[in-house]
Amino acid sequence: MKTYKIACIPGDGIGKEVIPAGQEVLQALAASGAGFAFEFTSFGWGGDWYREHGKMMPDDGLEALRDKDAILFGSAGDPHIPDHITLWGLRLKICQGFDQYANVRPTRILPGIDAPLKRCAPKDLDWVIVRENSEGEYAGVGGRAHQGHPIEVATDVSMMTRAGVERIMRFAFKLAQSRPRKLLTVVTKSNAQRHAMVMWDEIALQVSKEFPDVKWDKELVDACTARMVNRPASLDTLVATNLHADILSDLAAALAGSLGIAPTGNIDPERRYPSMFEPIHGSAFDIMGKGLANPVGTFWSCVMLLEHLGEPEAAARLMKAIEEITADPKLHTGDLGGKAKTADVTAAVVSRLKNR
Repeated sequence: MKTYKIACIPGDGIGKEVIPAGQEVLQALAASGAGFAFEFTSFGWGGDWYREHGKMMPDDGLEALRDKDAILFGSAGDPHIPDHITLWGLRLKICQGFDQYANVRPTRILPGIDAPLKRCAPKDLDWVIVRENSEGEYAGVGGRAHQGHPIEVATDVSMMTRAGVERIMRFAFKLAQSRPRKLLTVVTKSNAQRHAMVMWDEIALQVSKEFPDVKWDKELVDACTARMVNRPASLDTLVATNLHADILSDLAAALAGSLGIAPTGNIDPERRYPSMFEPIHGSAFDIMGKGLANPVGTFWSCVMLLEHLGEPEAAARLMKAIEEITADPKLHTGDLGGKAKTADVTAAVVSRLKNR
């Protein structure tokens, strides 16, 4: 029997609640005759580790993860530590260290979810946002000088390379090609950013010639926000830069009902390194330890993990269980207007996996 080695990094805040819930669900799935097993290794990196060691993860942390089949990540963020330290010291250190250059964020309105777009049928909002995850606005290039003086200067430089843009465009076109509508929207801002984003547009056109069966269009990022609200059915697969997709995917999750249900995968498509899967919600310290966190985003991330491992049947079983519990208002957590606890939702999913 195949045993998958999974690294679990709860991180901060409610990550410490939803990642154990994800492990419980994956264990239940494996125990129900799925034909494989899991070997979990937990890593206590994050804000608490920083307070003890002065860093978010050990210097050799990537080596500890390198032999794993996948990583299940909770959240990074602590109100007592500057955000740029928590993000760059843990999540981005893993994403960039393992060249997880494709961030994939599926979004759709799950059964039973009261989404804010009242004129939008669930079938009209079924998107996948592909985020360039290795360079662009989050390349980390820049600096500060003359701090504290009137002449202080700070720069953040968006770095785009032809290699980086080509590979994310090719990934997005392939993903769009695999979906029923074969439709891709390339998000840009080349009217104002006249160098890197113009190159982005040019490369999109060049790569599109490799995929004649994919219909594609181009949309300015600001106009795309309006299109997501006013014409959701006109979108299917989207590809955008690191910053643009970061913003658009949070809007997409809100339009689908809650950030608490949204998943993401940080993917190394060449499979040189382990890929990392996580809910997109933050650490939510205001509800930490109260059992109020919605674990659905983590469970859906586990679906993506299973698909990446080549276990589509198990992934489909878990997704079906998720849709059954979102369809029941009694199993809605507070972010969805309900009163269910994390443990209630987890137990309901586990029960459905055990009983089929």
